[in-house]
Amino acid sequence: MTAAGEPPRVPLVLEPTPLHPAGRLSGELGVPVLLKRDDLAGTGLGGNKLRGLEYLIADALGQGCDCLVTGAGPQSNWTMLAALACVRHQIEPHVVCYGSSAADEGNMRLHRWLGVDVRFTGDPDRSSVDAGIEAVAAELRAAGRRPYPVPRGGATPLGALGYVRASVELAAQLAALGERPSGLWLATGSCGTQAGLVAGAALTGAPYQVVGVTVSRPVPECRERVRALAAGAAALGGITAVLAEPAVLGGWIGPGYGAASPEGEDAARMTAAAEGIFLDPVFGAKAMAALIAQCRAGRVHGTQVFLVSGGAPTLFAGSRDGAP
Repeated sequence: MTAAGEPPRVPLVLEPTPLHPAGRLSGELGVPVLLKRDDLAGTGLGGNKLRGLEYLIADALGQGCDCLVTGAGPQSNWTMLAALACVRHQIEPHVVCYGSSAADEGNMRLHRWLGVDVRFTGDPDRSSVDAGIEAVAAELRAAGRRPYPVPRGGATPLGALGYVRASVELAAQLAALGERPSGLWLATGSCGTQAGLVAGAALTGAPYQVVGVTVSRPVPECRERVRALAAGAAALGGITAVLAEPAVLGGWIGPGYGAASPEGEDAARMTAAAEGIFLDPVFGAKAMAALIAQCRAGRVHGTQVFLVSGGAPTLFAGSRDGAP
């Protein structure tokens, strides 16, 4: 993806985000680990969703939209960062959450503090958000507004371009460190981040396999979503290289979608003690638990990169249903 062919974007990320060795964690796992710190992305409390929002907000502005409609769970980092990016660029945010209500904590507290229009579907099924987004968008159109609807997690080919760009950034950082990792690990929910990384790995000729640890969806569904979104992002970015088949690891969702797992809590404590970094309980902690287990089982060899994807507000919420 060249600068000349890149779709418009607005700057939301303080790039490059740091990439640094995790010395103590590497010693405990017996494998060199590098941390890609997208929790330090700059806007709000940081997070991976900012990269896709750079393109989505620019597209909304380019289409003359005056509001954006999206949704997820009540503790979604995606909706919080989307709302914050909207407010910053004078687009009115509208958020749809599944369920009937939410406590004034974590991301929901930040939504209410910003004065975001948050609505609930009344249905505990997270897929109810999809119809809710369309209903709110239709209501706004009927009122003469120009809404920009975005699916859960911002998982579109355009949004996935954020991590195609991040892959180019990462390639330069790895070259500067003289590192050729064999794996890049992340939590996979709505699959847009992994899709961008898969397309970006093809673009840069990366030596690593992108390994997504599913935190919400069945493995086959994740693979299909990543495959389709990566192909779409590659088409938008002019990437002609062959895309790798998506690698998705299951078995780490724990007691359920949006709920902290014992393995994730242990992994988060280890990471905090070893590196002074907090991982969110719904995404990052579960992905780190998988990486730790695979290392200890002797299934991982060579340097590994772990994407720290943010999610700090969920650390201050009793209800941890942040995945889209």
